[in-house]
Amino acid sequence: MTTTAASATAHAEQRTGTVRDSRRRPPARRVWGRVALYGTLIIGALMIVLPLLWIFLTSFKTDADAIDNPAAPLPNPFSIEAYQTLTSGQQPILTWFLNSLAAGALQTALIVVTASMGAYALARLDFPGKRVVFGAIVLTLFVPPVIFLIPNYLIVQNLGWLDTIWAITIPGAAGAFGIFFLRQFFINLPPEIEEAARLDGAGDVRIFTRIVLPLSRPAIATLAVLSFLSNWNDFLWPVYVLLSPEHQTLQPGLAVLQGAYSTHYGIVMAGAVVASVPVLILFTLAQRHIVESVAASGLKG
Repeated sequence: MTTTAASATAHAEQRTGTVRDSRRRPPARRVWGRVALYGTLIIGALMIVLPLLWIFLTSFKTDADAIDNPAAPLPNPFSIEAYQTLTSGQQPILTWFLNSLAAGALQTALIVVTASMGAYALARLDFPGKRVVFGAIVLTLFVPPVIFLIPNYLIVQNLGWLDTIWAITIPGAAGAFGIFFLRQFFINLPPEIEEAARLDGAGDVRIFTRIVLPLSRPAIATLAVLSFLSNWNDFLWPVYVLLSPEHQTLQPGLAVLQGAYSTHYGIVMAGAVVASVPVLILFTLAQRHIVESVAASGLKG
């Protein structure tokens, strides 16, 4: 009798342990799902990293090595001739670099200021024709930017801004994308916070500067990064409005490194590496804010 009870107890404990182990073990379908997810992420990361790594390694190749062995992963021989050429003073690379930094920083600041004020007015203030104004702003997103090339050039020329930093910063300082992007973020902010501030006697300006902007740091940081990248990578517009080499920006300036009859691949890749460094640093610093902005934008659909 005692033996039977003991065996039943042991069988029950074994069965309970088996149930616990089955609960702890993830289903096979879930395991394979994770494997497929991580495999896809790894492949996507390699598709992004490998071209950057190839550009970086090619910048240390000689022209002969880059032409004879373009797919070789390592330079043979290892050469820093391309970077020496960039810093030799034959081309004002440093001047172009600083011009691009100044233009990108100035236009980013202007876009953040204009877009944040316009987006707050369209998100929180009530005035006649607000929906019509917002609809007109959104419609401009569907117009190809090249259409504005000639009108913007004539305006810049009449203002006397040709071959100045104002020509590559002011025309794009009030973009529709920034207003649309920040408006969607402002709408998702809890209105109760602003109502409580109004009960304490705060006006619209104080609410905007003291409450809305601090709460919108992730969205503003994301817009700042996108605005800087847009100006930094702009090639066509600076070619038309910047006439002298010392006022040129980095992207059109790097095109000069490519000859008409021959291409020095090491120098071109070295210039690409120099152009990508500020972008990588900026994204690394703002990565946390970008992730927070994307997460916050998806909270309410």
